[in-house]
Amino acid sequence: MPVVNRINAFAEDMTAWRRHLHSIPELDLECHETAAFVAERLREFGVDELHEGIATTGLVAIINGQGAGPTIGLRADMDALPIHEATGKDYASTRMGKMHACGHDGHTTMLLGAARYLAETRNFSGRVALIFQPAEEASGGAGIMVEEGIMERFDIAQVYGIHNMPGLDEGAFFTTPGPFMAAVDEFHIHIKGKGGHGAMPHDTRDPVVAACGIATAIQTIVSRNHVAAQDLVVSVTQIHTGSADNIIPETAYINGTVRTFDREVQEMVMRRMQQIVDGQAASYDVSAELVYEVGYPATVNDPAKTETAIAAASEVVGADRVHGDYGREMGAEDFSFMLEKRPGAYLFLGTGKGAGLHHPEYDFNDEIAPLGASFFARIVERAQPAGGK
Repeated sequence: MPVVNRINAFAEDMTAWRRHLHSIPELDLECHETAAFVAERLREFGVDELHEGIATTGLVAIINGQGAGPTIGLRADMDALPIHEATGKDYASTRMGKMHACGHDGHTTMLLGAARYLAETRNFSGRVALIFQPAEEASGGAGIMVEEGIMERFDIAQVYGIHNMPGLDEGAFFTTPGPFMAAVDEFHIHIKGKGGHGAMPHDTRDPVVAACGIATAIQTIVSRNHVAAQDLVVSVTQIHTGSADNIIPETAYINGTVRTFDREVQEMVMRRMQQIVDGQAASYDVSAELVYEVGYPATVNDPAKTETAIAAASEVVGADRVHGDYGREMGAEDFSFMLEKRPGAYLFLGTGKGAGLHHPEYDFNDEIAPLGASFFARIVERAQPAGGK
């Protein structure tokens, strides 16, 4: 079964929605204009309930099906990134320094397309909860919405989401049962020594040398403290210090990211990093403070729900275009908070060639929007068929 014909019939409308959203990017929790546009469309479609102001600008819309049944959740993120756009498109960002460089404008459009179809046809039992979420890129809006009780408030039994993926085959779906995307943490190390003249290092306690030693030692967590068969990334991504060639500075700063799938591995990294920072600081006669911030948990797909998602995607694009054993990604996604509360699945939808995510020349591929909307529609009709079959 190909793309849903009714959804394909309003593909031009979806393109118009997406390009409007692309032109008005908003950051983090402050997606006010985006949320207002979404709410206006949902009211036009005739959803049965619309709940606004969740996690500041998040929305949940309810569409009732035919007869009693559970509630299935479908999620799209709405926020943009602090990037200067370089696409040159006539619908490019009108907000200086803000850009939809991750395709959340497309995700929102796909869920709006599904909403329009589901509100018209209602060929399912129970209810659909359409979740439009802010702040995926920064504050973890999914976690905030979960903390504010959306799963319990709307009695959501299972939940699904999609992310577009440049570089993967256009119109193909990719997922895997179990762990799919990594947990992400960040660390900050503040080093304080004693500054002085670059020609007289004996009168200083050099934080530059200490920072280099700490950064190097941290790499041994992966190479010497970790079982190689398990996935782990520890990356130092920033070192800031110094102001001139003849000045040994007073302080240095190190920042980086940690990606894990297993909580025991995460705890080992935290423990070893603290030991390394303390030990290296003592060896260089400086003081050092580690601030370790636990971020999004791992995105773990429920195996049974993943099979349901694969079947629904296969109805839309054909089984040969659905890859159900794609493997793990070391990127992170706050949809993980929703999957911690309810079973479900997360999938990638390939966009083909083009600039990658978070690149100033990235643009969502409008050709795939009807595919994503059709997937959302089919997952509802498959998981909760009308008549409870």
